[in-house]
Amino acid sequence: MRRWLDRQDPAIRHAARRVLTLLCLLPLLLILAREAPRLAQSPLVLGYGFTVLIGTIAMLYIAYSRYDDPSERQLRRRPRAKDLAAFPALPSVPRVSFLLAVKDEEECIEDCVRSMAGSEYPDLQIIVVDDLSEDGTRDVLRRLEAELGITVLYLEKNLGKKHALVRACEIADGDVIAFTDSDCILAPDALARCVRALVTHPELGAVSGHARALNAAHTFFTKAQDVWYEGQFRVAKAAESTFGSVTCVSGPLAVFRRDAIYNYLPAWAGDRFLGAPFRFATDRQLTGYVLGQRWKGKALKKRYSDSPFVTAQDYPERAWRIGYVQSAKVWTNVPARFKPFMKQQIRWKKSFIRNLFFTGSFMWRRGFGPAALYYGHALWVVAAPVMAFRHLLWAPLHGAAFLTLLYICGVVLKGCVWGLAFKIDNPDDGRWRYRPLMSLLSALILAWLLPYSFATIRRGVWARGAN
Repeated sequence: MRRWLDRQDPAIRHAARRVLTLLCLLPLLLILAREAPRLAQSPLVLGYGFTVLIGTIAMLYIAYSRYDDPSERQLRRRPRAKDLAAFPALPSVPRVSFLLAVKDEEECIEDCVRSMAGSEYPDLQIIVVDDLSEDGTRDVLRRLEAELGITVLYLEKNLGKKHALVRACEIADGDVIAFTDSDCILAPDALARCVRALVTHPELGAVSGHARALNAAHTFFTKAQDVWYEGQFRVAKAAESTFGSVTCVSGPLAVFRRDAIYNYLPAWAGDRFLGAPFRFATDRQLTGYVLGQRWKGKALKKRYSDSPFVTAQDYPERAWRIGYVQSAKVWTNVPARFKPFMKQQIRWKKSFIRNLFFTGSFMWRRGFGPAALYYGHALWVVAAPVMAFRHLLWAPLHGAAFLTLLYICGVVLKGCVWGLAFKIDNPDDGRWRYRPLMSLLSALILAWLLPYSFATIRRGVWARGAN
C-alpha cells in the first residue's frame, strides 16, 4: 500500500492518506463520541483523559496524513513565492562541517567517528573536540586523526559540551553545520539526506534526523526506549514538521544552515537561567534560536555584539522553518539500567523547563498549528505530576479507587495506541508491546521528576553513557 501511494499524484496520495488515517483512528473517535455525553456530568474526572486522547488523535492524524520527507519530495506546505525569495539558496553541494564533542567515551568513540567519516557526502569537514577526557579517549582520537584525516581539538580545560562545540565552530567553514553525539552511529546516507532537504527547501534553517536505540536488545529499558524514540520522531516530530516548526533538532543528528545559527552560538554557549549558567538544553535551545530569531535575534546579537561570531558576518533574521527527515537514520545508545535512565530523564526535564521559558515566549507567533502542538505538549507535561498525585495518591486515600483504575486504564490505552502506530511502521518488529509499559512508567514514576528537576535545576554536569 505504501509503495502504491508513493507512485500516485501528490493530490491523490494525500487524499488517500487522510482517508486511511481516519479509518485507523475511527475506534478512538467512536470512544470519544460514546463517552462525550458523560463529560458534562463529570468534567473533572473525564476532562483530562478526553484532552489527552483528543491530542493524541490530532497528532497521529497530522503525522500520518500530512507529513512528507523533505529529502525525498518537495513539501506541499511552503511559504508563498514572494516570501521564499527571502531565503538564499544553498550551493547544490554545500560544504558540510560535521562536529562532535566528546568526554570520556573510550568504548564507543571509534565507532561514532568512523560512522561520521563513512558518510556518503563529497565535501565534508569533520571536527572532533575532546573536552579533557581522562580515560583512553585521546589515544583513540590520535589514532583516528592520523588514519582518517579528521581534525581533533584537544582542550586543556574542561569547558562543557556547548562551549566545546562552539570552539569547533570557530574553525568550521561549512555552509552547513551538523552535530551528532558521541554514542551514536549514523547510516551512510543520513547526512546527505538532511543536506538534500536543506538544498531543496531554502526556507529550512535546520532539520532533524530519525533516531532509534542502538542497544535496543539489551534490557527492558532499552527495548521500551527504542519504541518510544520511534514514536517521538515518527509521530511527534513529523507532526511538528508539517508546520515547519520542529521544536527540538535532536542531538543524534542535528543539521543546521550556517546562516541560521552562526550569530547565536555565543548566546548558546553562554546561556543562563535563574541567574546561573545552564549546561543542559543543548538541542532545544539552539533550535529555539532558529525558530524565534525574528523576535529574539536582534536582542541576542546585541548582547554578544563584541563576539567574532557576530562581528565576522551579521546574517539577517529570517522566518526559518525547521523540518524532520524520517529517512535519515541514526542509532544512539540509551540507558540500559534504571539509575542512568533516571539521570537522563532529569536532564531532559530540566531542558524542558528552560526551553519553556524561552521558546514558550514566542511560539504563539508561529501560527495556530505550531502553537497548539507546543503548548498542548507543555500543558500535558506540567499537568502530569498533578494528575499523578490526584489519581495515584489522593483518590485511593479518599475512597475513589475507581478513579485510580480509570486513570491507569487511560494510560494503558494511550500506550497501546502509540504501540499500534509503531507496529504499522514496523510490521515485523514485536517490540510494540513495550510501548504501553513505557506509558505506565512515565505516569507512575517519570511524572514526579518535573518538580524535582525544577528544584535542582542549577545542578548540572556534562555526563553521557548508557550503562
